[in-house]
Order: sequence, then structure tokens, then C-alpha cells
Amino acid sequence: MNSTKWEELRLAMYAIEPAPRYRCMTIAGHYSEEDAEWFYHFRAGGYDDIRYIDIFAEGQSHREQVRRALKKIHLPGEETVEGFRVYGYALPGQSLDYL
Repeated sequence: MNSTKWEELRLAMYAIEPAPRYRCMTIAGHYSEEDAEWFYHFRAGGYDDIRYIDIFAEGQSHREQVRRALKKIHLPGEETVEGFRVYGYALPGQSLDYL
């Protein structure tokens, strides 16, 4: 996924109150600690190595807020039990849907 889409995601999540927590999986296999600071922390280090990001929703109304924001951006991803997963890279042979 390109940097423009990551920036759109960052700004959309920053605008939600409370900001959703997230964790990033890198292409090297590192899964970050949970964070909820989207303005500075999310973009630190750039976006080139993000395989996917898990976004956690806190309850049904929060989930709806996050879902609406993600649908506006039209990102590759899926809904999960805890929230949403947005993909930066697909694995070979992996097909992706869009939120």
C-alpha cells in the first residue's frame, strides 16, 4: 500500500475519539506493542515495512466509527473479532478484500 493511503488511515484514526489502539506487523515478522498515538508514533519510521496493522475497537459504537472511516478510504483489509486488519503487503497467493 502506498504512503498516501497510510497517511489517510493515520489521519482518519487520529480523528476518532477515543483513538483506536493498534499494533503493526512488519515484513520482518516483528509485531509491535499496542499503541493509540496516531499523530507521531504511527508514522515514525515510515510505512515501507508494514505488512499489516491490527486496529482494535472498543465496543460496538467505536467499531462502527472505525468501520465508517475505513470504508471511506477503501483499504485492503478485513474485519476481525477484535476490530480490523489493514494490509500493506499480501503474502504470495493471498487474496485480499477491501473494507
